[in-house]
Amino acid sequence: MSRSRNTAALGIAATALAALGVMAPASAHGRELWGDVTVLPGREGIVEIAGYEGDALGAGSRLTLTAPEGAEVTETPLRAQDYRGRVDADGDSASYTWSGSAGARPWQGRSFPFVLAVPADAVPGTRLAGCAVRLTDARGTRKDRGTCAVTVGLPEPTLTRPASGVALAARPVTGGTAYPGAQITVRYEDTKDAGVTGQGPEPGTEVCTATAGRDGSWACVPATALPAGPGRLQATATFNGVAAVSEQIYVAVGGAGRHGGRQGLA
Repeated sequence: MSRSRNTAALGIAATALAALGVMAPASAHGRELWGDVTVLPGREGIVEIAGYEGDALGAGSRLTLTAPEGAEVTETPLRAQDYRGRVDADGDSASYTWSGSAGARPWQGRSFPFVLAVPADAVPGTRLAGCAVRLTDARGTRKDRGTCAVTVGLPEPTLTRPASGVALAARPVTGGTAYPGAQITVRYEDTKDAGVTGQGPEPGTEVCTATAGRDGSWACVPATALPAGPGRLQATATFNGVAAVSEQIYVAVGGAGRHGGRQGLA
């Protein structure tokens, strides 16, 4: 089956793709410590904390992250000289402690990763409350604080019908699976249209919509006939303000079809 995963394809906005379960880069949020990440239910993601612009802090200074409600910190993956990571036994918090020279500036100009695990029953689109960070000196005096935004992402839908690479009728049944209750939009685009890369003038044409059932299955039939010849189909799922896209499939309406392995887009 010939498929292509191209998150920019069919004109889908990048902001709608933050729900694919991939870590969103942290950035300074004003002068406070800050980080953000989107994590799929039952998965882990890395939140990067950054943004300290204060005075130099010596040995024994510590950056601590408190996990949001329902989530756990599972790892402090930074492996750098003079930084010592530690995760509390219950996973409620984790920290990095600086053990280097007193005159160093260990917290400026870099980010600090924490691995967060989100429960399997977390609802996509939910922002988990209670994620907080603080920076203290060797005496435990707070020098800075901030927050981290942890959003539950939407699992990627699947597009399993129609079959890829075989000749199709003009209005083929499309279907697959998605998060229960998600709204599904199927889009089509001619393979000759440069818009399929997300850089052309036109997005993919909406051909049909559906809602995923309790078991996650969905199906719909194009309201109008698809153009004859080769093209590509892709499904977008939206739920509670977050979105995810399926892999693309190559289709051929009334033609010989297209065969081959997994394809990338130019």
